[in-house]
Amino acid sequence: MGRAFEFRKARKMKRWSAMAKTFTRLGKDIVMAVKEGGPDPETNAKLRAVIQNAKSANMPKDNIERAIKRASDKNLGDYKTLLYEGYAPHGIAILVETATDNTNRTVANIRSYFNKCDGNLGTSGSVEFMFDHTCNFRINSENIDIEELELEMIDFGVEEIFEDEDGIMIYAPFQNFGDIQKELESKNIEIIASGFDRIPQITKPLNDDQKADVEKLLEKIEEDDDVQNVYHTMAED
Repeated sequence: MGRAFEFRKARKMKRWSAMAKTFTRLGKDIVMAVKEGGPDPETNAKLRAVIQNAKSANMPKDNIERAIKRASDKNLGDYKTLLYEGYAPHGIAILVETATDNTNRTVANIRSYFNKCDGNLGTSGSVEFMFDHTCNFRINSENIDIEELELEMIDFGVEEIFEDEDGIMIYAPFQNFGDIQKELESKNIEIIASGFDRIPQITKPLNDDQKADVEKLLEKIEEDDDVQNVYHTMAED
């Protein structure tokens, strides 16, 4: 198995663990997709993907429809997606993806978390190069020959395909998302969920006390309502 498999296995039980937080993040994703491409999922591939993710997370249909309607309100401000980079204690690099309607609030909060936990908020580009920006798809494994699918999808940039208890996972570079989505849909393969990850190229092992220091910072960041995803280079068990 490759890096994507190990990355997914390590993060699976940690990511978006709180249901309310998950729905907040998905709601923002829906708003941003509608603002970008309109409220019709048939003509808005990004919205179609976000709705698939929302259904996969058991987000109620009413919540999804309210988010779409809310996004169509011209009085609603736009969310900006911003990336923050820095270091936790013990030399662990951290990337923070945010979606915010108030950049001053967000940067002040993120900076305070780093400062309070003996970390350092860095400049743009200071750690991003340590992560590979990837896209991923989770598809229904029923009636799928994984080896045959892998051969067919290589031409679309797919780098890793593996099966787990949730279905078949497909990983590829970030820029290949649209082509892969179109190809899977053209084959009538059910896309259960899709998204993006930043996989660390190298991870650093820490002892238990050092891990606790880093986890303290990660927890503070992840609890912030403006934060969508957090990535780091700490090796996980």
